[in-house]
Amino acid sequence: MSNDVVFGLHAVQSLFEQSPERVLELQVQKGRTDKRINALVDQARDLGVSVKFVERSRLDAKVDGVHQGIMARVSAARVYREEDLEDILDGLNESPFLLILDGVTDPHNLGACLRTADAAGVHAVIVPKDKSASLNATATKVACGAADNVPLIQVTNLARTMEWLKERGIWMFGTAGESSGNIYQSDLKGSLALVMGAEGKGMRRLTRDLCDSLIFIPMAGSVSSLNVSVAAGVCLFEAVRQRQ
Repeated sequence: MSNDVVFGLHAVQSLFEQSPERVLELQVQKGRTDKRINALVDQARDLGVSVKFVERSRLDAKVDGVHQGIMARVSAARVYREEDLEDILDGLNESPFLLILDGVTDPHNLGACLRTADAAGVHAVIVPKDKSASLNATATKVACGAADNVPLIQVTNLARTMEWLKERGIWMFGTAGESSGNIYQSDLKGSLALVMGAEGKGMRRLTRDLCDSLIFIPMAGSVSSLNVSVAAGVCLFEAVRQRQ
C-alpha cells in the first residue's frame, strides 16, 4: 500500500479520531509546543506510533500547504470501486443520498465537496477515474476527516454507473445555470443523486443527458456561478431540509 501524508492540526486530529490505524509516523516541527500538538504527540505514543521532531524546512518540502508544524505519514486512504457501491446501497435502511462529481480536477474542491457531503449525510461521493482530482494530501486536509467517513467511489464509466443507479430507482438531479428548474421549487426527497459539473465547463454532455432533471440556484448578485463546493453545499442542504 502506498504512503501518503496528512498535515495540519485539524486534519491530523481527525485522522487520529477516525482512522488511527492508518497512521505510520508523526512528524512534528522542532520547537513547536502547544496544547494541541502535545496532545497529538501523546496520542501517537499511546498508539505505538513513531514520533519524529524535524526542522520546519523538512515539513515545508513535504507538503503543499500550511502544515502548522505537524504532519502524519499514513497508509493511503481507501478509494472504493464500482462493486463497492452496490454493497453500500444494499446496506442502507433509508433512501440513497449520493453526490456525483463530473470533472472536478482541483483537489481543494474535491476535499471541500467531501467535507460538505459528510456534513449533509451523503452516503457516497462518486467520481470518474479519469479527469478527476485524486484523494491526495491536499484533498484530505481540506476534507478535515471526511475522506475517512464518506466513501469516495471511482468508476471507470460514469455514464454507465448513472444508468445503473437509475435502474435502481435513484433520481438524477443535475445542476445547470440555464435550466428552468429552480432548486427551491424542486422535489429533492426520496432516492437522489445530485450531479455537479466542473467550474466553467459544467457537466459533460452525456452526463447532462442522463440527468432526469436539471436545476439551478437563483443568483441575486452580479456573479454568474458559484464555486462547485459552495454550489454543492447549497444543493445538498436544500435536499437535507426537504428530507427532514
